[in-house]
Amino acid sequence: MNLTACFGLSFNGNCEEAFEFYARCLDGKLAYMLHWGESPMAADAPPEWGGKVFHARLTIGGIDLTGADAKPGTYEAPRGFSVLIGMEDPAEVERVFHALAEGGTVGMPLQETFWAKRFGAVTDRFGLSWTLNCEQAS
Repeated sequence: MNLTACFGLSFNGNCEEAFEFYARCLDGKLAYMLHWGESPMAADAPPEWGGKVFHARLTIGGIDLTGADAKPGTYEAPRGFSVLIGMEDPAEVERVFHALAEGGTVGMPLQETFWAKRFGAVTDRFGLSWTLNCEQAS
């Protein structure tokens, strides 16, 4: 079986801002962005939604995050999951954690644990929950 995995994220009109922020924080590349007004589905959203994101893809290392702005009235805040990022460099984990925490809420401060050099959880200013992990050497 040949599988591809990525995370698909919904936003309430601020997907472009969030993906530009994530690209900076995570040293990612904004690989694709299509706005509602440019898509074949343009008629399915209100005219003022034309500049909002229909589909975006951000590549970070070997993973992709995809995202879109949900049509008005259909957005639901994310619940019950977090995006887990595993990193090898404790200093890089510190940098990313503090960048994601700007304007957000720290759920678990970044710290050493019995399994990790650094581990922490944060909900960013866009409402997305992140867990960062830098495992101990085996």
